Amino acid sequence: MLKKTFARILPLAAFIAATSLVISAQNTPATLTLHPDRPTTSISPTLYGLMTEEINYSYDGGLYAEMVRNRTFFGDWSGIHNWYLYEGGNAIAKMVHDPSTGPSTALTSSLKIEIKQADPQSPAGIVNTGWWGYSLHPNTTYHGSFYAKSDTAAIGPISVSLVNSNTGKPVASASVPAISSEWKQYTFTLKTGAIQPSVTNHLSITAPHAGTLWIQLVSLFPPTYHDRQNGFRVDLMEKMAAMHPQFLRFPGGNYLEGDHIKERFDWKKTIGPLVDRPTHRSPWNYQSSDGMGLLEFLGWCEDLHMNPVLAVYAGYSLAQEHVNPGSDLEPYVQDALDEIEYVTGGPETKWGAQRIKDGHPAPFKLTYVEIGNEDQFDRSGSYEGRYAQFYKAIKAKYPDLQLIATMPLKLMRPEVQDDHYYVRATQNFADAHHYDKTDRNGPKIFVGEWATREGIPTPNMGAALGDAAWMTGLERNSDLIVMSCYAPLFVNVNPGGMQWDTDLIGYNTATSYGSPAYYAQVIFSSYLGDHTIASDIQNAGEKLFYSATINSQKKQLYLKLVNASSDPKPLTLALPGSHPAAEAKVVRISAPDTQTTNSINDPKRIAPVESTIHNASSNFSITLPPYSIQAIQFDLR
Repeated sequence: MLKKTFARILPLAAFIAATSLVISAQNTPATLTLHPDRPTTSISPTLYGLMTEEINYSYDGGLYAEMVRNRTFFGDWSGIHNWYLYEGGNAIAKMVHDPSTGPSTALTSSLKIEIKQADPQSPAGIVNTGWWGYSLHPNTTYHGSFYAKSDTAAIGPISVSLVNSNTGKPVASASVPAISSEWKQYTFTLKTGAIQPSVTNHLSITAPHAGTLWIQLVSLFPPTYHDRQNGFRVDLMEKMAAMHPQFLRFPGGNYLEGDHIKERFDWKKTIGPLVDRPTHRSPWNYQSSDGMGLLEFLGWCEDLHMNPVLAVYAGYSLAQEHVNPGSDLEPYVQDALDEIEYVTGGPETKWGAQRIKDGHPAPFKLTYVEIGNEDQFDRSGSYEGRYAQFYKAIKAKYPDLQLIATMPLKLMRPEVQDDHYYVRATQNFADAHHYDKTDRNGPKIFVGEWATREGIPTPNMGAALGDAAWMTGLERNSDLIVMSCYAPLFVNVNPGGMQWDTDLIGYNTATSYGSPAYYAQVIFSSYLGDHTIASDIQNAGEKLFYSATINSQKKQLYLKLVNASSDPKPLTLALPGSHPAAEAKVVRISAPDTQTTNSINDPKRIAPVESTIHNASSNFSITLPPYSIQAIQFDLR
């Protein structure tokens, strides 16, 4: 009995001793010595950027500002998605999918509305419920259009209204006086008055008389960022702008590949007028409108002053369909060459001229092209051959482009290699030094997708701490890591809007919010120099991470500090030989618990707070709050 009791006491005693050591280490002041006069490695000017793909309704229902859901009348056994018949009063009508007629060779079908009985007091037509409603604001103008034809001009005029779903009353209306017997586009403008902002609205399209109406490509846009036609949601663009992104990797991701080859991002079907875009199925099980086409991605880059990182389809799709290297792959290689020409070509080139015709005369600057996406999942083992074929053809025509491989290669050294990581916070704490000893004679690294996956639908503070610890390693090794980007970027938090957690920025139909991890990104990208500096830390413990960079032109030192512990951490800062200004700017996020987070209803529970250190000198002490991420900006004299 005594032996058994003693056996239990020993592990407990050992646990207490070990715990005491950890607590002691956490409470022991750390000493961080910084040498701003000794720059070490250069920081890539493109270190932080954005990765995007159509997932979680990121484009349709998200960034792409189109308010009409299923504008091309996609349907299945259950009917035409998000469209419903309207019969006012004693009106009699029906709606059916008509596969025999449409306004273009891309959109060859339409919605047929047969009205047997209607009058001005009892109109008939259709309603659309939008992306979880229509977000309307007071005194705001909305621009719309549709393609239509009818069997009689007497069916009109066609009324288009935004209707409050709670009252049944229109809040904005317009009229299209007559519909031709041939396919034609009709435009309209809807302007609200002094209404209350709400999402409980729908779109109504009705006729006051009997007849048959065919309709296709119904579109409605709110005001967009920079008033770009076919453009983007203002709030989401502003949140990205605050991240100071240097590049955009597009179009994905799995969205590039599609589940099947025929469902890949076929860029030539995404340019030109919307009526010439046939739409396609995304790998996340919903139909993509292709309103976010190649030129729209480039416009996104232009609006946020980012460099495009163009991913080209390389002959592999997610359902293990692939194209063998050689003659079978050649059409896809040519397609990539044409795509690069569309982005960069002048008026003397076929595809440069097409871009100009599509409305953008100036070519875009292009530095990086990625060959495929996550081709390590291709069980055929064909990527080495496919990559080599793309590499040879692209380099022959565009020798200055930097080409990115999506996995390590055995037969050749790529210029840049794309690494992806989805982990928990503890893994990022343990792996923050992942690239410290990586061979500098190998390829440059693009960390093209990464995230600490904790929190649903968006990251909590624990995830933000893991992210920040990881980013200190990215900055420390930015002589090797030329680019990095969090993924996924967006999530629609409406019911049914999420296919993947965890995601950086959340939104619904009306508003959006940044997660704690989003604010970590904002802090890290906003305070970044051009070189790391020599530094040394003592008594850091297991959960203190830092990065120190200097902006040589501004003579500013940026120190990032991450305390991932539940205890405060005393820290002595030594800057021998330096004379920082007495006041230093601090930007910090912190939380009482790792599970603390932001949400659509509580968007700023965790948000950056600015303060000032008043006693900065060549040697002084601070205390890092528990669960905190901060940047300190020192002005050097």
